[in-house]
Amino acid sequence: MRNPLHRRSALDLSARAKALAYILLLTWALIVVFPLYWLAITSFKLPIQVTSGPVYIPFVDFQPTLANWKYLLIDVGSETFHPMENTIIVGLSSSLLALALGALAGYGLLRFRYRPHVGVIALGIGTGVLALVASFLGAPPVLAVVVAISVFVILRGAVVHRFRRTLSNSDIAFWLISQRILPPVAVVIPIYVLFQHLGMLDTLQALTITYTSANLPIVVWLMSDYFAGVPLELEEAAAVDGASPYRTFWSVVLPVSSPGLVATFVLVLVFAWNEYLLALFLSTANAETMPLLVAAQNATRGPQYWYMSVLIMIMIIPVIAMALVLERFITRGILIGAVKG
Repeated sequence: MRNPLHRRSALDLSARAKALAYILLLTWALIVVFPLYWLAITSFKLPIQVTSGPVYIPFVDFQPTLANWKYLLIDVGSETFHPMENTIIVGLSSSLLALALGALAGYGLLRFRYRPHVGVIALGIGTGVLALVASFLGAPPVLAVVVAISVFVILRGAVVHRFRRTLSNSDIAFWLISQRILPPVAVVIPIYVLFQHLGMLDTLQALTITYTSANLPIVVWLMSDYFAGVPLELEEAAAVDGASPYRTFWSVVLPVSSPGLVATFVLVLVFAWNEYLLALFLSTANAETMPLLVAAQNATRGPQYWYMSVLIMIMIIPVIAMALVLERFITRGILIGAVKG
């Protein structure tokens, strides 16, 4: 008797099993896609068509209209385009910065061995806290930094001799990803105080720096895992030809890793694009982003779903378009680390 669990491939199914699989997949696809469909058709409804009851099919159950789009894009266009512009600038810039820094850090953690001393790390943190305390107490920031660096240099030698325990690359990688596990609400107040002290509240620079820092750990983790799948023989061949580690990384490793780079970029872009809590604390009017605009629309005018659906469509259309354009890379990079050896 044939073992039903023994199959040559995932498609090695009977006709009845295939039909059941397709029915389940189609049902799940409808469940996933229906909220987007409902959002799209709501953006073309008049308020009376939204509040009078559910209608599903345009031109059959209701007559579509562009009144909501016209109101938000033309009548109050500046109130919509300014947050959209901020979202695009902050989202793209922070994602590109996180990708650039994270790719370098991920490759470094994979190919180079680091043995930082625990005592030196603790000393660095202590001198950094000393500089911050001195600055908050009224000392000139430049003087506080110089004093902290001087204390670090003077005590470093003694600390290295007394505390010999070191960390490994895996310890550093785990510490990085733990920063992503940390909920943003736990650090948003210190971040707010920091940028308030620097006079950078309600600026795109503050949002870009914060989003880059928040998304950097996941870029390091994903790209390090993807670089591990790049054949080491390619790098060895480049080294034999006289290429430096820097040249090997830029000319050999990065081109081969383009699917992973694209997939990671889209992932962190979505995180930055939808970020609400950090933007809520760090911006008001000048650096307002689309998530804040949607929340403000709901708070000031009540649940006007016909306008909110337009704003949400404006938010998700660029990301969907980018995902469709980069689909070839995403499908190859989405399996980062899935196959080893």
